[in-house]
Amino acid sequence: MDTSARIKAILETVMDPEIPTISLVDLGIVTKIKSRAAQHAYVQLTPTFSGCPALRVMEELVRDALTDAGFQEIEVETSFETQWNTNLISEKGRAALLKHGLAPPVKHEGYIELDVLSDTPCPLCNSRNTTLQSPFGPTLCRSLHYCNNCRNAFEGFKPI
Repeated sequence: MDTSARIKAILETVMDPEIPTISLVDLGIVTKIKSRAAQHAYVQLTPTFSGCPALRVMEELVRDALTDAGFQEIEVETSFETQWNTNLISEKGRAALLKHGLAPPVKHEGYIELDVLSDTPCPLCNSRNTTLQSPFGPTLCRSLHYCNNCRNAFEGFKPI
């Protein structure tokens, strides 16, 4: 296994501090991995939004995981070179969001209408008989919904 693939495999075990069922890789925020030597790791992170309060924690989690794996020269950079969007979430990541009780975002072609939030399936029973309670949830990337079938409130991950 080459060094970049090894780094990616290590980062697949680093979970998002806010949604501990999804790795940073599957969330799509690891946007670049490079290595110029066996013990060197460069990782670029692109946050889901510029004011993400967990960003510094994620940087430390990446450093700690790579240090524990024996890397001695570690560079972790936050960059907005690549614009993050929910299409970067892997299929494994979408399943992890569902496991966490969050409705995964729909794939999109770049233009998103607010109406798409009104057709969010319930992550608990998969019913589409749901109601959008508020497009604004506890974080910028989530919306609040109610399932009329299983009668549970749930959050949806907004498509961005």
